[in-house]
Amino acid sequence: MTASYPNTRLRRTRAHAWSRALHRETVLTPADLIWPLFVTAGKGVEEPIKTLPGVSRWSVDGIVARAKEAVDLGIAVVALFPNTPPALRSDDGAEAHNPDNLMCQAIRAIKDACGNDIGVLTDVALDPYTSHGQDGLIDASGYVVNDDTVAVLVDQAVNQANAGADIIAPSDMMDGRIGAIRRALEMNGHVNVQIMSYAAKYASAFYGPFRDAVGSGGLLKGDKKAYQMDPANAEEALREVALDIAEGADSVMVKPGLAYLDIIFRVKRRFDVPVFAYQVSGEYAMIEAAAAAGAGDRDALVLETLIAFKRAGVRGVLTYHAAHAARLLNG
Repeated sequence: MTASYPNTRLRRTRAHAWSRALHRETVLTPADLIWPLFVTAGKGVEEPIKTLPGVSRWSVDGIVARAKEAVDLGIAVVALFPNTPPALRSDDGAEAHNPDNLMCQAIRAIKDACGNDIGVLTDVALDPYTSHGQDGLIDASGYVVNDDTVAVLVDQAVNQANAGADIIAPSDMMDGRIGAIRRALEMNGHVNVQIMSYAAKYASAFYGPFRDAVGSGGLLKGDKKAYQMDPANAEEALREVALDIAEGADSVMVKPGLAYLDIIFRVKRRFDVPVFAYQVSGEYAMIEAAAAAGAGDRDALVLETLIAFKRAGVRGVLTYHAAHAARLLNG
């Protein structure tokens, strides 16, 4: 049957709020959100991040308070990223293996305070720990070497799992690291620790504020184009995702998010696996800048962009707006 006007008036179901809610195809809840948090040294410390208005680095006690807040708001997971003190950064990123580093301290503190009321996702990459700001080990020419880096990432992942991490999230984009980490987790008894792979992570211009937040921006020598994906490529993203699923990823992530909604859609359509997106620091900062300039309503911009992710097919979104969005959704 072919629909035609006036028998079919699509505006009928839009006439009232109750009807719009009834016919809504995509639903966003606080449980769809993952809240990235930045850990810094000290006690009672809050350090506002200039390039991320409204976002701060917190000492471990502050991170615990944010985790409790997330539980109250119905947020499913917090994601941790450390701002390692400069004195502890080195060419080989050895602090990543320290069982008492900032990441491990924060994991244990959250689990002690919140138990399994919230999930803890941990970043696996060396850029918060290296003196050169790259995600892996470098050779004499400055090239990030793959296999030696993978061996170090495996130790980092097991260290985080030992501390109580629920989800290991490798963001480094080294070849073969998912399989190596999965084998190591199994061998060390962490059979229920999930891997959320940054499977399609692009060499993006939207990461600047994040690098400020973890203290790697001013240290970075060169760029990351030799291991992060070319923004021009889409088919390659599908190959990356296929490899990571085969190697044992429980879920996959596309990063950045808003500029790559087409990639999210294609990954979801191709693979029977949960897909997540990271609304990255530059995307967050643009929304905040637009709102501050009066170019748009902040609340509406936040919710519309998050709905766009869900509509494209994600199971959840990492976003610095998580707490604010959850409050809006909770009324």
